[in-house]
Amino acid sequence: MTRDQFAADQWFGACPKGLEGLLLAELETLGATSTRETVAGVYFTGPLAIGYRACLWSRLANRILRPIARLEAGDADTLYSQLKEVQWGELFGPEQSFAIDFSGENRQIRNTQFGAQRSKDAVVDWFVARDGRRPSVARKEPDVRLNIRLSGNQAVLSLDFSGGSLHQRGYRLQAGAAPLKENLAAAILLRADWPGIAARGGALLDPMCGSATLLLEGAMMAADIAPGLARRRFGFERWKGHNETQWQALLADARGRAERGRASSLPEIRGYDADPGVIRSAQQNIARMGLEKTVRVSVKSLSLLKKPSHAPMPFGLLVCNPPYGERLGDKASLVYLYRQLGDLMAAEFSGWQAALLTSDLELGKATGLRSHKRYALWNGAIAAHLLLFDLAANELRSPRSPAATGTGGAATAAGEAPLAEGGRMFANRLRKNRKRLANWVKREHISCYRLYDADMPEYAVAVDVYGDQVHVAEYQAPRGVDPAAAERRMEEVRAALPQALEVPAAAIAYKQRRRQRGSEQYEKQASRAEFISVTEGNARLLVNLHDYLDTGLFLDHRPLRRRLYGEAAGKDFLNLFCYTGAATVQAALGGARSTTSVDLSNTYLGWLRKNLAHNGLDETRNSLQRANCLEWLKQAGGRYDLVLLDPPSFSNSTAMTGSFDVQRDHPELLRAAMGVLRSGGTLYFSNNRRGFRLDAQLLEEFICEDITGQTLDPDFQRNRRIHCCWLVRHRDRKFAWPAAGQPSQPQAGAARRRRAQAPRGG
Repeated sequence: MTRDQFAADQWFGACPKGLEGLLLAELETLGATSTRETVAGVYFTGPLAIGYRACLWSRLANRILRPIARLEAGDADTLYSQLKEVQWGELFGPEQSFAIDFSGENRQIRNTQFGAQRSKDAVVDWFVARDGRRPSVARKEPDVRLNIRLSGNQAVLSLDFSGGSLHQRGYRLQAGAAPLKENLAAAILLRADWPGIAARGGALLDPMCGSATLLLEGAMMAADIAPGLARRRFGFERWKGHNETQWQALLADARGRAERGRASSLPEIRGYDADPGVIRSAQQNIARMGLEKTVRVSVKSLSLLKKPSHAPMPFGLLVCNPPYGERLGDKASLVYLYRQLGDLMAAEFSGWQAALLTSDLELGKATGLRSHKRYALWNGAIAAHLLLFDLAANELRSPRSPAATGTGGAATAAGEAPLAEGGRMFANRLRKNRKRLANWVKREHISCYRLYDADMPEYAVAVDVYGDQVHVAEYQAPRGVDPAAAERRMEEVRAALPQALEVPAAAIAYKQRRRQRGSEQYEKQASRAEFISVTEGNARLLVNLHDYLDTGLFLDHRPLRRRLYGEAAGKDFLNLFCYTGAATVQAALGGARSTTSVDLSNTYLGWLRKNLAHNGLDETRNSLQRANCLEWLKQAGGRYDLVLLDPPSFSNSTAMTGSFDVQRDHPELLRAAMGVLRSGGTLYFSNNRRGFRLDAQLLEEFICEDITGQTLDPDFQRNRRIHCCWLVRHRDRKFAWPAAGQPSQPQAGAARRRRAQAPRGG
């Protein structure tokens, strides 16, 4: 015999961990009594109508179960015999189908599949013994779904009223990657008091909306739409005890409330995502709920996020489930994405509330904003945290700015000691240069520029300004120069710089440029892994002043990147030998339809990934390809309107066979790049090989315009040989690949960009 029968008014609502308190409050508003929380669920009592109402109206429950019996289940045979005592004919008939969801294990029943199989046998054998017929088992959409939960030597048998997880509302047939379950989305909105904000006329905005789950759950709350109204069926509909009249009355009431809600004045609800495919799915989901007039979504990257201006929106809720490194994104890059999100929240949504879901509290802190509440939730198997922010007077904390330190001795603090004569001369030249460039720097909003480039031969250094920090590269002294004299002059440089530029000595990074071989130029000089953020036009770019010989940003290419920004709108952009991707970021911010960046270095592609995230750009339309550029070009399937080709002067990287010399190998490389350039497109070809000459045959094959002078800003006018640059376009005839069997020269590795001798802007 069954050990214990449950009363007809006993119920259990299952939910994700962390939602128990919210579910209890929700069930009480629906009329439940004697509510009691337990792990991942709530016990409650009430008549049959409360079960129907919970299935139809609960925004938080996974399932609504009606317990039938508590069974002895010390082993499989005991469980089998106990289940054969249940009067199954009171629940369904042999002509119907059923399924069993089995959870839990004990010493004798060691896996759920075995437990489900023995339970199924008991049910089937009961019907065969009584009626001579057996019901069928249907894994998908059975007439009746049973739930058996094993704990220790006891099991609870329940009828699953929901017939499948209630988070499946019926509107979301397609979702983006790592989708958020609907009941978790509802919990986020309830924790953030969206119903209260909506009642006061506030707006709802999701800057990374995916398939619009948060927006639709918010709209359903505001419009009083029952979350179960769009479901095709529930588990109780073919149960023998089902009261169809009562159920239809509840349905009619819910439909009437939804109709009135849709016709009422609803709040502004907006969503954006960078992925056009995801936005199309979101629009389809919105249409299924008939909420096209209320919920509006469009393609927009985080970098373009602004508070909508078509109507006043003084307050509202910004809600977001950004990637957090568990299933999407790279955590090192996501730090900058979260910072970008924090900057936008502070700049555009002052006076609003915000809610972010993340599994990593460090990423939450990366926003730079202080959260006033934190809730523990579970996104599937991932432990997550819901962070709530009050954006009124929430001061944006500055990102930690690493102190740059010299590598060759302590610099003299300003005012500590008088400068030697040579130091005074050097300091005066720095001041003179800064004054000469001041109007240009201010007018063009330049934050990173070359201030000094061996203007005085005896002080052979390049001095570059990066915001409030300084990078100094010392040229290798020629043979015949007394090393002691060279060191003395460097000491004078170290003493003069803090005084002349009025910066702390700790904010100056020093490096020495020597002639390098192979990949030595691009190997780490240090391991500090410290990035600072600088601006260039609308872009925010990450530079590292310490770890590598170059800093991650070639300052002399600033005008070329400016061109790319101005020409990229609506175009497909290809960046070959992309390095850290500053040009890619500018093209993307300039409105490129797509960008593709090719490089052989994982280090620099990772850096590019950080730069994209730092500007609120994802990889949906910004593709990163780790490959040998020449080999990649030979197999490229796409075509591009705008191409940047900026190869190294020379490389014999271990990642390639043979060597690459830009003077020797550029004809094949340029022809290959022109092979993927669309008719009417533009290719910019640049390199920094001094004395470089463009192959004469290329001048016949293509329209090649030397634009070097147009790609040099005032800070590089003195050193006009820093690079050479051509604008290349197709003539009427089409490009043809070299004949089969013609040898191709190996292409340089991604990071092998610059000659070892000449200092570059980074």
